[in-house]
Amino acid sequence: MKKCLCIIICVFSLSAFSQKTDKKLIWEEDFSGETLNEKVWNFELGDGCPNICGWGNNERQLYTKNNHELKDGMLVITAKKEDTLYTSTRITTLGKKEFMYGYIEARAKLPVGQGIWPAFWMLGSNIAEKGWPLCGEIDILEYVGKEPHKVFTSLHTQDSHGETINTKKTTFENIEEGFHTYAIDWTKEKIAFYVDDRLVYTFQPEEKTEAVYPFNQPFYFIINMAIGGNFGGPAVDDTIFPQTYMVDYVRVYQ
Repeated sequence: MKKCLCIIICVFSLSAFSQKTDKKLIWEEDFSGETLNEKVWNFELGDGCPNICGWGNNERQLYTKNNHELKDGMLVITAKKEDTLYTSTRITTLGKKEFMYGYIEARAKLPVGQGIWPAFWMLGSNIAEKGWPLCGEIDILEYVGKEPHKVFTSLHTQDSHGETINTKKTTFENIEEGFHTYAIDWTKEKIAFYVDDRLVYTFQPEEKTEAVYPFNQPFYFIINMAIGGNFGGPAVDDTIFPQTYMVDYVRVYQ
């Protein structure tokens, strides 16, 4: 049985590896500069008000430009508790770097603790025109500290009314230790999710209407660390702060 399981894991890993090697690296952010490249990245600031207070999830953090740094070729986002405020950073590539299809991968090290909610995700670039969830959402990585050793990979669509039904929660006993890779293989027909080159979930509906599969259009990246909220909380352990979320790179192969 153990031998069969090993073979299966090896096959999945080889599949992910082939997806990268069969494609060309067309864009990479390696965070090698001294400051974040604002020709690529936008800062989203504040608490989301008045348009999306709590960023739609009753989150507690205030996003700033001061909760991140580039260090040793990595983006380091630090979540803090400052008096009564929780602070963090959220950046996007909206209007600057947008992609449709490909093998997309990030390498990151997770923060830990009750109330922490780091993510690497994508939204449809037509969000201003179509709104959410019709624009579509691809959650390549979500981790919530209240459920240790688990990675969430999800999709949001109009068909699901924005709810997280197209999703998978996968256990990785050592996911909090060191760096790990989080990726999707995204085509016109399907989106397959990988963690450390292991296939964890595939979404491939027969119907491809805009409501069911809004993924045949450009999407942009979001990297953030939320605190509390409907998913990450509601309880927050103030003794865990500060917590750092480290991203080594983001790569796109097509």
